[in-house]
Amino acid sequence: MEKSIGLIPACKFIQSKELDPKVLLTHSFELANKLEPQLKSFVTRSDFDSLLKQLKSGPLSGIPIGIKDIIATLDLPTTNGSPIYKGHMPNEDAEIVKKIRNLGGVIFGKTVTTQFAWRTPGPTTNPFNPAHTPGGSSSGSAAAVAAGIVPLALGTQTVGSIIRPAAFCGVVGFKPSYGAVSKVGVHPLSYSLDHIGFFARSVDDVAYAFQLLKNDQSLQAEEIAIPNLELNADNTILEFQSPKIALLETPFDDLLSAEQQELMSLAILNLEKHGAVIKKLQLPNEYWDAIQSLHLIMEVEAARIHSEHMLHSSELLCPNIKDLAEKGLKHATKDYENALILQQKLRQSIGDFFQVFDALFTAPATGEAPKGLEWTGDPIFCALASFLGTPSIAVPVGKSKNGLPLGIQLIGGYKDDAKLLSIAKFAENAFI
Repeated sequence: MEKSIGLIPACKFIQSKELDPKVLLTHSFELANKLEPQLKSFVTRSDFDSLLKQLKSGPLSGIPIGIKDIIATLDLPTTNGSPIYKGHMPNEDAEIVKKIRNLGGVIFGKTVTTQFAWRTPGPTTNPFNPAHTPGGSSSGSAAAVAAGIVPLALGTQTVGSIIRPAAFCGVVGFKPSYGAVSKVGVHPLSYSLDHIGFFARSVDDVAYAFQLLKNDQSLQAEEIAIPNLELNADNTILEFQSPKIALLETPFDDLLSAEQQELMSLAILNLEKHGAVIKKLQLPNEYWDAIQSLHLIMEVEAARIHSEHMLHSSELLCPNIKDLAEKGLKHATKDYENALILQQKLRQSIGDFFQVFDALFTAPATGEAPKGLEWTGDPIFCALASFLGTPSIAVPVGKSKNGLPLGIQLIGGYKDDAKLLSIAKFAENAFI
């Protein structure tokens, strides 16, 4: 493995006031034409005239943005990665897409997702090696950002669908606190676990996007408002100073590749040299046991969400969705209710550890992206933050001996999104 820290220079397209929007759109469009035959990160894209027609002033003026294909768009099909929705045109944009348009952002295209955001891969390849997976389920969004086609893309995470593909593709992936970004107009996998998040090439860019696209005070059910971030005059986020970081020991650490372990040790050294205080932390077993409750919740809710599909379009559903829904039908209602109670209890109790530590440090995945496109990788290291609904972020750090990206994951306290992003900026600078 490379001994040097640093993977991709932070590219702050979003904050740049020097880039002509037409020049940026032209670059993105031409690069997509060049790379897409192999990369296959988009299901469909806006033609160039449509991109130009979307140009308007605003804080995201001219920024081409990839939209995961379970997020509704009025002018582009939303297929949910499924033949059931082939050519489906929603009646209106998802709430977050409406916000993007109002802020001047340009909907560049719909990015590939696994079918209904669960396991069955699409055709997207890893930008660093097409023989390897880009991860899932937000495969197209991560790959499009990593390839430089778009500077920003939307993803979703129910278990590990932002953090893992971000790590596999060498970009920053941010999953905000549960409910911090509106899910209205997004096809659900699990109501109680789904998060919307962001892919970009720098912490500053995901922070800037989150500042603009997080919920305001007019909230729907289960939505929360996050205080505004502290940004510098150039819209970059303030760097947290001397954070206390817990090296999270998990029951799954034996799954880590030797390269991932080595990279994490090297990352810790750099964080400490930069001023971080790092100590090991073992959480009570109830937190790890609760991952079973995550799967129970997801299965029960998937059974409800896909009841009509199972009844009327079963032959078009992939085996993974069928299996998920069938498992959900076998769970007792009381067990589901208890799992939701446990989720709320642990979301609250994890806050005690964030009274001692500013962030938790762990792996985003078991190591480099697996070879082959049939499997998107193990999401186990992302599951706890998804169950708890706490914010998490993947930061790229280095490469494996095969030239594939490796990174770290930082986890923050519930609703402490601003603090986590500030610590991630600290970490990003430590790895330069």
